[in-house]
Amino acid sequence: MSNDRIPYSPIVSRPKLVWPDDARVAVWVVPNVEHYEYLPEPIGIRDPWPRMPHPDVLGYGIRDYGNRVGLWRMMEVTDRLGIPCTLSLNLGNWEHYPEIMDACMARNWDVMCHGIYNTQYVWGATEEEERGLIADCVATYRRMTGKPLRGWFSPAATFTHNTPDLVAEAGITYTCDFYHDDQPTPIQVRQGSLISIPYQMDVNDAMVWRHHIEAEDFAQMVIDHFDTLWHEGAEIPRVVCIALHPYIMGQPHRIRHLERALRHIVDHDQVWLATGAEIADCYLAQMQAQTLDQEG
Repeated sequence: MSNDRIPYSPIVSRPKLVWPDDARVAVWVVPNVEHYEYLPEPIGIRDPWPRMPHPDVLGYGIRDYGNRVGLWRMMEVTDRLGIPCTLSLNLGNWEHYPEIMDACMARNWDVMCHGIYNTQYVWGATEEEERGLIADCVATYRRMTGKPLRGWFSPAATFTHNTPDLVAEAGITYTCDFYHDDQPTPIQVRQGSLISIPYQMDVNDAMVWRHHIEAEDFAQMVIDHFDTLWHEGAEIPRVVCIALHPYIMGQPHRIRHLERALRHIVDHDQVWLATGAEIADCYLAQMQAQTLDQEG
């Protein structure tokens, strides 16, 4: 059975995608700024905390470090390098930690929603329950910022068959729930429109950390990933996503490796340091122009 939501399209035969200033790659750096509940309600499908009995003070404490220390250390690096970030944000984080919200807003960082808490999953939700969760996220973000919510990445990478339809229905522009391409692609939905922007699970500190791959090797993975897409981007422009977690790469023994990898990126030419919304808008404008050309 094929996935009809993302029709197959070989990257070598698509219309030419053009980034600003003829950049080879659009690079977006995505810190996952999360909140994990100390004592979450039982989910049923998967326990958010593996160590029993609760509270899992080890698991919670490691992640709490990201909000207390790691994020601030990471901000120093991105500030030095002039990198705009797009937060994969559990909106509950800003509710609990207004200092983090203020710091992110001061930097004009972009946001894609990662649910309310990273301990509250979408798996098993009915369509109405999930519609309510997404509506709550849209309303919460508008209340906090006065802005519409542009992007979506389901909490803890959970997902239902209904998620793309409900995200599009809520007026959200792009999703990162699919990991299938190096360029933005359209997502088929019941009504409205939705696109996918490449988000990385391979070049993602949380994924490699679970397999005991340490920071020096992760930094080399980032560099190798970027170098390949940058060279390919001379012919077919691509998207480079660097997915990070402050509780991991914000640790003292890892931060210099992160800075080395990011500095490698910003020292190259033909690189567009972008946000999720900027990538989405650039891609959508070209899709619209191609449609008008075909109709004309």
